[in-house]
Amino acid sequence: MEVFITLIQAAVSFGTVIMFGAVGEILTEKSGNLNLGVPGTMYMGGIASLASSFFYERACQSAGVAPSPVLLVVIPMVCAFLAAALGGLIYSFLTVTLRTNQNVTGLTLTIFGAGLANFFGGSLNMLAGGVGQISVAATSEVYRAGVFSFMPLPESVMKLLFNYGFLTYLAVAAGIALHIFLNKTGKGLNLRAVGENPATADAAGISVTKNKYLATCVGAGVTGLGGLYYVMDYVKGTWANDGTIENLGWLAVALVIFATWKPIRSIWGSYLFGVLFWAYLMFASGLTRRSQELFNMLPYVITIIVLIIVSLRKKKEDQPPSSLGLAYFREDR
Repeated sequence: MEVFITLIQAAVSFGTVIMFGAVGEILTEKSGNLNLGVPGTMYMGGIASLASSFFYERACQSAGVAPSPVLLVVIPMVCAFLAAALGGLIYSFLTVTLRTNQNVTGLTLTIFGAGLANFFGGSLNMLAGGVGQISVAATSEVYRAGVFSFMPLPESVMKLLFNYGFLTYLAVAAGIALHIFLNKTGKGLNLRAVGENPATADAAGISVTKNKYLATCVGAGVTGLGGLYYVMDYVKGTWANDGTIENLGWLAVALVIFATWKPIRSIWGSYLFGVLFWAYLMFASGLTRRSQELFNMLPYVITIIVLIIVSLRKKKEDQPPSSLGLAYFREDR
């Protein structure tokens, strides 16, 4: 039972990181923008949250005052969202205004975000006293505190469902909110129209540029919260230059395809990815490191299988937006 609980907890933590990335990318791609800079924006959100909380905690320590729990939450969250949204703004300017190739721009954003984050991560480590010394323990503790830990339920139930930080539930809420926005609101339907046929949407009086900019920037901001969760909860308020964020970012992109661009599917899909990725915990005593890697590749294998099935079935509702990855030239309308 303990092994099963450990597997579920690992899957939830793992899934929450990629859920933020997938939800943000679904919003972006619904506008027709294919932003492959998801790992880069997660990097930017992660390092912005770490740097802001580090300097805030340090300032409080120098002043001899206790940091405010509210500010410990608000400061890194706002900084993570804004830093990642800035990455989305750069992407939007290049692809929407200058009409550069979306694939190349997204990959460049990933490289830029990774380089920027690791540079500042190394600098923060030096400020903290050396490699691997940085820690924002106070901030991490607030983010990892169980939201429903007060509930009088059996310990096993608490560990499985309710012993998680608030960002875990915020990720689920973001997926549900995006589903409602895209399917139940006029602005959401306008955004989908832009992604399907920007020329028709433009002729109907819908601003293609405005929708693409807003969806990409807000989507990138949500993606950045995945980096925030990774830093504050997943690795407990430290910085590791091991490429894990980038790996999780690409898994988030794979999750978008697995979910067939549907936010609700990305919620349970993220946890499924987490279970598949950490399934070796159930057999840990009899597996080598090489065997564990076979489990780590399962989410990608499942995504490929789903992609093949979707391609063969050719159901309209499971296809990506028709103009995904294509620059819109109004002169051609």
